[in-house]
This record gives sequence, structure tokens and C-alpha cells, in this order.
Amino acid sequence: MSHPKRIIAVVDDDVRLRESLENLFESAGHAVRTFGSADALLVAGVDEIDCLITDIGMPGMDGFQLRDAVGRLRPDLPVFLVTGRHEIGTQRPAEVAAAAGLFRKPIDGQLLLATVEKILDH
Repeated sequence: MSHPKRIIAVVDDDVRLRESLENLFESAGHAVRTFGSADALLVAGVDEIDCLITDIGMPGMDGFQLRDAVGRLRPDLPVFLVTGRHEIGTQRPAEVAAAAGLFRKPIDGQLLLATVEKILDH
């Protein structure tokens, strides 16, 4: 018996990263919705999504602000943060940062996929 596809929302102003994550999650059997900005996601709404992956450094609303806004709408929604800023989280090994929901670019796709699926399965 298969469960319905989980919907992963990816918010990043980098189109290549959006496409890369879309391919990764779709190849694992998930549905993916991509957005170029926090505002685009908030306009579309967060009711249908099962997980959010967002870049921290974006023009307009950043990833931390988006996480907080989504948290007010859907406190139960898992949110993962991605950053190209290496000063954030460099003290922690990738696995520890992943457990906290923080991924550095370039992203370890298999670690991200495994972490998201572990959260969704609980």
C-alpha cells in the first residue's frame, strides 16, 4: 500500500539549486513545489505542503523570517534551512547541523533527502 506523495516546498532565489532539489526529491518519489522567494510561497499558501526547505540568504524576507512566518501558520511543519554563508554552522559536523535542520551549500543531497524522509516518517 503506497502513501500519497509528500509535497516538499523549496524556496531559493537560485534557480539551479531549486531545479537540483526538485530533481532529487522527485527521483525519490516526492512531489515538489519550487518558489523563487518567501513571498511567492506565502501567497501560494502552506496548507498543502509537508516540508519546507528554504535558503537563508534571499532578497526580501530571508529564510529565518520565512521559518518564523510559516511557524505561526503551521507550527508542526518541518523546516530545513540552507545557507551558502560558511560562517553559519561551521563549528558543527554536517550530520549534527542536519539534525538541527541546517545545511550548508554545496548541499549533501543524500544527507538532506535522508534527513527529510526521517522527519516525514515520524
